Amino acid sequence: MAAIHSDEFKRDAVRIALTSGLTRRQVASDLGIGLSTLGKWVRAVSEEAKVPAQDAELLRENERLRRENRILREEREVLKNRSGPQPACAR
Repeated sequence: MAAIHSDEFKRDAVRIALTSGLTRRQVASDLGIGLSTLGKWVRAVSEEAKVPAQDAELLRENERLRRENRILREEREVLKNRSGPQPACAR
């Protein structure tokens, strides 16, 4: 009869498998589950964590724009500091 494991147990098992530095075989043995079962849980979590391609492209574009914005702000500050104090009428 197949053992029924809670979602929390499955998440913990996947976290251990991915972060402990142990082999999946060792993790499965330590937790008393089959290697193929652990593999299925890891694949299921990986599928859930995938970002759709369109969203991934938007995230990359957003990061590029943030970087560009940061650079432009830094350049503006350098130019402001280099030019010195501005007369009141020039503002």
